[in-house]
Amino acid sequence: MITRSTGRLAVCFIAVAAVRIAASETPLLEPVSAFDRITDERARSAALFVEAAKVITSPRCMNCHPSTREVTQGDDLHPHVPYVSAGRYGAGAPALPCRACHGSSNTTTLADSIRSIPGSPGWALAPASMAWQGKSVREICEQIQDPARNGGKSLDKLRQHMAADPVVAWGFQPGDGRIPAPGSQVELAALIDAWIATGAQCPQR
Repeated sequence: MITRSTGRLAVCFIAVAAVRIAASETPLLEPVSAFDRITDERARSAALFVEAAKVITSPRCMNCHPSTREVTQGDDLHPHVPYVSAGRYGAGAPALPCRACHGSSNTTTLADSIRSIPGSPGWALAPASMAWQGKSVREICEQIQDPARNGGKSLDKLRQHMAADPVVAWGFQPGDGRIPAPGSQVELAALIDAWIATGAQCPQR
């Protein structure tokens, strides 16, 4: 007899088997001090955001900020397997909530096709107003500091999100089989701090 629990387990296993394993080398971020050579403050501010955008536009972040309410996964942002809708609150539909497969931490698997199921406290998609996939770095920069399009965050709250949110932290330790976001959460927070301090300027593209 197939129960609801075993049915969900099967769905999770299908999702695990469908995801392609990626390399696990961690790319680096330039430190804030590397931008001191840019004497024009506006240009330095824009350059700082471009560096931070290496994290923001990485697959680990982009999959949480899809262009629609349909969930994506993997380094190529392919549709989630099985198909998953964000639901009303970004935590999945009632019949298949995110927590059916994703716990509060990464879970090691025995499958050959993927080494772990990702997980973090508060696992969910970003609000629809914060959809970033398909946008340029400039467009994301303009959106990320607009409270009407960033979930109602001030620049200070945005900095707190980047510096302390456990879902952001997950991106740097996404579990075996995934490429982490570049650098570390501490380095990202430092770049965002410096970007804000220099006027939160956006790049030309």
